[in-house]
Amino acid sequence: MLNNPSLPAGPHDDINPSTDRLPSCQFPYLCKYLDMSSTLTVHHLRRSQSERVIWLCEELGIPYNLKSYDRVPPDMKAPEEYQKIHWSGTAPVIEDGSVILAESNAIFEYILTKYSDGRLSLPPTHPHYADYVFWLHRANGGTQPALISLMFSRLGGKEESLESKYAQTRVNQNFEAMDAQLAKFQYLAGDEFTAADCISVFSLTTLRLFGAFSLEKYPNIVKWLQRISQREGYKRAMAKGDPGLEPVICAHAPENTIW
Repeated sequence: MLNNPSLPAGPHDDINPSTDRLPSCQFPYLCKYLDMSSTLTVHHLRRSQSERVIWLCEELGIPYNLKSYDRVPPDMKAPEEYQKIHWSGTAPVIEDGSVILAESNAIFEYILTKYSDGRLSLPPTHPHYADYVFWLHRANGGTQPALISLMFSRLGGKEESLESKYAQTRVNQNFEAMDAQLAKFQYLAGDEFTAADCISVFSLTTLRLFGAFSLEKYPNIVKWLQRISQREGYKRAMAKGDPGLEPVICAHAPENTIW
């Protein structure tokens, strides 16, 4: 069944792994996956960070089942059915056989370890391994928490509050460091695209629909987002997970937001 934004809140089976994956064994390391139905299911809350997991699967070219859920107005929370999948009640969530796993970084580590055959990650012997590990964990360990703190601190017109100013300082520090890294390299862990890029993009794109902010002071971040937006894996992931949503890769703050 195709994604349909007009469907009521709840799960929608979007992907048939037997027909929507690679048509033949074009890559030897994928042969073992193509002769069986995938047990990996991505539970995707639309307009959320679970887009990262769809994108990771698309970049790796691994089979997976996709179940999408619409946010429930007016507060745009996840539907109750989604919140019951894992006790945390948060997105993203995956199922793989008897495994039910939440948390972006845990899911990335699980998929990369089990399914990637070393792709999209760097070994400890790589000269940019430290960059890879740092940015892989910085996304949800520093960048996104700072942005969310800033968004909530500004609710009710409290832009000048001490909390808001502190959050803005943290955001600026994150963006300045990221922009400096991307001034030296094409991607966050050097000139090779990795899972560190994959996990970092949401905070600088779709998250801006919940609290608009500008990236005009950070030209290297914008160029990086533009490069990312041309990747076929990213295009497929966004089309399947959030059809009709234009990726927010502009430098200026988006005008139309969800909140």
